[in-house]
Amino acid sequence: MLCAALKKYGHVHHIHTRNPPVKLTRVSGEYYTTTPITEDELPQHVVIYIYKNPIKSLFSRFVGNPGGRKNIQVKDPKLDLDDVVRDRVDHLGFGEFFHNYTTPNQERNYKIICVKYEDIFERQDELAKVLGVGDLGLVKRETPRTYRHEEVLREIYKDLLEEMSAMDFITVV
Repeated sequence: MLCAALKKYGHVHHIHTRNPPVKLTRVSGEYYTTTPITEDELPQHVVIYIYKNPIKSLFSRFVGNPGGRKNIQVKDPKLDLDDVVRDRVDHLGFGEFFHNYTTPNQERNYKIICVKYEDIFERQDELAKVLGVGDLGLVKRETPRTYRHEEVLREIYKDLLEEMSAMDFITVV
């Protein structure tokens, strides 16, 4: 959704790489490659990491979609919601993925703009200003839903939910 809105302002890639590179590299498909971006080109590139409540993410992108688990490079893509609930473990590595992008790394040669999905529609003008672009025109299209095992999932993701909640709408690392 954000990629579609940003395409009118330049090249955009939707990346699924679990570990952002220390030195920014080119993209192939939905993953970073090993081909570096030169220092001269760096100002033309912006990395945005959108994060959201992992419970909602589970149901919107991964339950019933094994390809989603493969996309984000889950160590064992055969594991699913039932395994997470049974073992009470973040088998999909949402916490690891989140920390890989939101933890500052002094060795990176680029910044990551971390954006809280839950606020993106109401605060899209702020995001556009940070990105130096015009109107994003994002329209919220969520349907209310109930989540199986929500109570157990809230316990499993308690610490991660608290960390996400404590972050500002936009955090640059």
